[in-house]
Amino acid sequence: MLLHLRSFSKSITRRKLIDSNFEDTKLNRCLSTTDLIALGIGSTLGAGVYVLSGEVAKKASGPSIILSFLVAAVASVLAGLCYAEFGARVPRAGSAYMYSYVSIGELCAFVTGWNLILSYVIGASSVARAWSATVDGMLGSSNTSYFLKKNMPIGLPYFAEFPDFIAAGLIMVLAGILALGVKESTLINKVFTVVNIAVIVFVILVGLSKSDLDNWNLNPETFNRSGRSDVGDVGQGGFFPFGVSGTLAGAATCFYAFVGFDCIATTGEEVKDPQRSIPISIVVSLLVCFVAYFGVSSVLTLMIPYPQLDTSSPLPKAFECVGMAWARYLVAGGSLCALSTSLMGSIFPMPRIAYAMAEDGLLFSWLGTINSHTKTPLVATILLGFMAALMALLFDLESLVDMMSIGTLMAYSLVAACVLILRYRPDGSSRHSALGDCSSNLLCELPSESVAAEYNDDKANTGQDFYHECQSWSIKSCCCSTECPPSANSSFIANVFVAVVGVLVTLWSAVLVHWLDNFMQPSPFAIVMLIVFSGGLLISCLILWRQPQNSAHLTFKVPLLPFLPILSVMVNVYLMMTFSGSTWVRFSIWMVVGKTISYINIYIHTHTRTYTHLQT
Repeated sequence: MLLHLRSFSKSITRRKLIDSNFEDTKLNRCLSTTDLIALGIGSTLGAGVYVLSGEVAKKASGPSIILSFLVAAVASVLAGLCYAEFGARVPRAGSAYMYSYVSIGELCAFVTGWNLILSYVIGASSVARAWSATVDGMLGSSNTSYFLKKNMPIGLPYFAEFPDFIAAGLIMVLAGILALGVKESTLINKVFTVVNIAVIVFVILVGLSKSDLDNWNLNPETFNRSGRSDVGDVGQGGFFPFGVSGTLAGAATCFYAFVGFDCIATTGEEVKDPQRSIPISIVVSLLVCFVAYFGVSSVLTLMIPYPQLDTSSPLPKAFECVGMAWARYLVAGGSLCALSTSLMGSIFPMPRIAYAMAEDGLLFSWLGTINSHTKTPLVATILLGFMAALMALLFDLESLVDMMSIGTLMAYSLVAACVLILRYRPDGSSRHSALGDCSSNLLCELPSESVAAEYNDDKANTGQDFYHECQSWSIKSCCCSTECPPSANSSFIANVFVAVVGVLVTLWSAVLVHWLDNFMQPSPFAIVMLIVFSGGLLISCLILWRQPQNSAHLTFKVPLLPFLPILSVMVNVYLMMTFSGSTWVRFSIWMVVGKTISYINIYIHTHTRTYTHLQT
C-alpha cells in the first residue's frame, strides 16, 4: 500500500520534458509574427472598447478612466511578460497548461488545463450571445429575441429566457472555419481586425474634433441645475469625480478588457519562429490594445459629460449628442467585427489545449487526433465548439462568467510562479526539463563541475573551487551569492520561498479586500495583519532576489526578477478575492470534479503509460 501511495505521489508531481527539436510537430507551422499580432489584437480588443469604457466612466471613474485603463494595462503587461518568456522557453501548444507541466507537475497541469478549457468555452458562449444581442439591437422592434421569448420560452432556473439560435449558429460556423485550417482562419481574423482598428481610428480622430475639455472639469452644482433627466451620479466633479478609489475600482473592471492575449501562447506548434514571434506578438498586441482603449475612453469623456454616457451603447449615444447620428451604424459594424474576432480568439485555443492534454494522456486520446489534410485538431475543434454552442443556446451565462475570470486569473498566477521556479532551477536541471536531454528518469540535482568552470572562466578561481564555494554558501545562508550558478540547494530555497510568497499573497489579498470594504471604519487588526504580511512578502522577495539564476539563453526574459512576477501574482490573486462566495462555491465544485478525474486518470494510467517525456 505504501509503495502504491509513493508511486501515486510521484506520478502527480512528474514534470514534462520538451524535446529540443521544436520543429517536430503534427500541426502546420505556417503562422507569422503578423498573424499572431492580429490574433492577439482580435482576441483582446473586443466588446470592451465599445461598451466597457462607457460603463466604467459613468459608474466608477469618470474622466480618470484613462488612468484606470493605464493601471489595468500595466497589470496585464506583467502577466504578458511572463507568458512571453515561456513562449520563448517552451514553444509548444497548450499555453499555461504546458508551462505548469514543465515547471510544477502533472496534477497542477491537469487542473490548469481543465480550468482553461472551461474558461474558453464560457468565454466563447458569452461573446456569441453579445454578438447576437448587438444584431438584435440593430434590428430594432423587429428583433428575434421578442419572437423567441413569446413563442419558445424556457422558464427554468439557470437557463436562458429563450434559446439563442443566432449565437449557437455563429459558434458552429466559426468552429467550422477554424477546423478548415489555421492559415485560412487567421486570414479571416486579420480582415475583421483591420476593420475593427479602422473604426476605432475613426472614432478617435472624429471624437477629438468634437471634444470639449470642460467635460473633464465638471462643476456638480452647475451641472445638476441643468435639469436633464438622463444624467447619472456626478460625484465630486472634476477629473476624479469618484476619488482615487473609484479610479482603482474602474481599473479592476478594465483589467478584463485585456484578457485574451494568452491565446497567442497556444500557437507554439503552428508558428514559423515561435521563440521570437510569440514574445513580440504578446507585447505588441497589449500595446496596441492599450492605445485603442486609452484613445476611445479619452474622446468618449471629452465629447459628452460622463454622467450622460449610455452604459449599453456609449459610442452611438455620444455621436448622436454631437450631431453625428449616422456614425452609429459604422460603430455597430465595428462592434460586430470586434466581437467576431474576440469569438474566434476564444474558440481557437480550446482544441489546442485539449490536443496537448490528450497527447500527454490526460484526456481521451482521440481528442489529440490531427486531420492529415487540414493539420488541425479537427475532432477537438468540432466537439468543443458544439459544447460552447450548446451553452450559448440554452444557458444563462451571467452567473458563469465570474468562473471564467477566476480560471483565467489562476492561469496568469501560475505562469508567473512558473517563471520564478524555472529561473532559479540549476542550469542542468533547467536544460533537462525544458529541452529533454536527460539520460535518467531523475532530476540532475547539481550542475556539473565543467559547467561551473565554464561559468567562472573570467575569474581567478578554478571551476571546481568556485563550484564547492557556491555549494557551501548555499547551505550556510538563504542569501546566496548571485554570481554562483544555481544549485540544488539554492533551487530548493527558491521553491520554498515561492510557496511562501503564494501563501502570503493569498492572506494579504484577503485582508486587503476586507480592509477596503470597511475603509471608513478600518479594523486595527486588519491594518496590523496587512503590515505583517507586506513585511513577510518584502523579506521573501529579497531572499529570492539573492538566489542565483540559471544562465540559459532565451530570446526574451522577464526583467526585474523576482519583483515583476510576484507583483503580477499579487494583482491576480487580489482580483480573484473580489468574487462572491457563490462564485467560489461553483468554482470549487468544478475543481473537485477536475481533481477527481485527474486522480482516477493518473491512477489508471500510472502502470500503462510510458513516460518517456516525464521526470519525477
